Amino acid sequence: MRILFITSNRLGDAVISTGVLEALQKRYPAAMFTVVCGPVAAGLFEADPRCERIITMEKRRHDRHWIDLWRACYRTRWFMVVDLRGSLIGLTLRARRRIIVRGGRRPGRRVEQLGEALGYRRTPMPRVWMSEKQRAEAVAALPKGQQWLALGPTANWDGKIWPPERFVELAQALRAENLRPVVFYGPGEGERTRAEPVLKALPDALDLGGNRSLGEVAALLQRCALFVGNDSGLMHLAAAAGTPTLGLFGPSRASEYAPAGRLARFVEAPGPEGHAPIDGLGVAAVLKVAKEILREKDVCVPDRRSD
Repeated sequence: MRILFITSNRLGDAVISTGVLEALQKRYPAAMFTVVCGPVAAGLFEADPRCERIITMEKRRHDRHWIDLWRACYRTRWFMVVDLRGSLIGLTLRARRRIIVRGGRRPGRRVEQLGEALGYRRTPMPRVWMSEKQRAEAVAALPKGQQWLALGPTANWDGKIWPPERFVELAQALRAENLRPVVFYGPGEGERTRAEPVLKALPDALDLGGNRSLGEVAALLQRCALFVGNDSGLMHLAAAAGTPTLGLFGPSRASEYAPAGRLARFVEAPGPEGHAPIDGLGVAAVLKVAKEILREKDVCVPDRRSD
């Protein structure tokens, strides 16, 4: 029994979809899954024991990437095709059942929309998979005896980035909670450049950004007492890993993309949703919610959703 699961090219949306993937795995325990996603999201599924194949789909001119995908899949007789991108490819493949989720943006939380589209009354929460090696490496990098504050000061466009000096001020204020900063960012020179001001201003911060596998990043995030970062794929990964997460929103919509998790919260800049400048968000507002999350964490039983 084989199921084809087509998810987003973007990391954040792919993370959000992991909840419904896990729900399908529980519903069909004998099935093996082929996951289709973009290259940046492929690492999410590498440690999933039920994922027998990952097909990375890179966009090509004239939508040729869909032709490539069809060629990679048409020989298989699928038990089910689940297409979260609303394409027509599911109609062209041999399958006993098809679930095609309408594409495009619409009001409401994306994580809830996916659950409803697949018929789940209770929203399946995102999760992560990681290997034992990745967990062990994370313990070595972030050992016990210190509480770690994960900072995510980058994003896929500059309008979503909280000013670096405010990340610094927040980290310094949270030293009173015995939190030592750890800075995360993605691969590439642009990501490093965006994180550099925070790293320079916090000389004791650990630099754990760059070209790391997503499973490794998730394992490291899981070692942290709190994640504070811009609306980004990293923010969604932190929440999926079970890390207490505080997402910062300005010109993006928290009503659609707030982090999903038991200890996941968000703070919005003042102004109309989707148009509020992120630099309108003050440190005091973020610090207040960060401390609330830490207090709540202290009275909650840890909930780590990885295998």
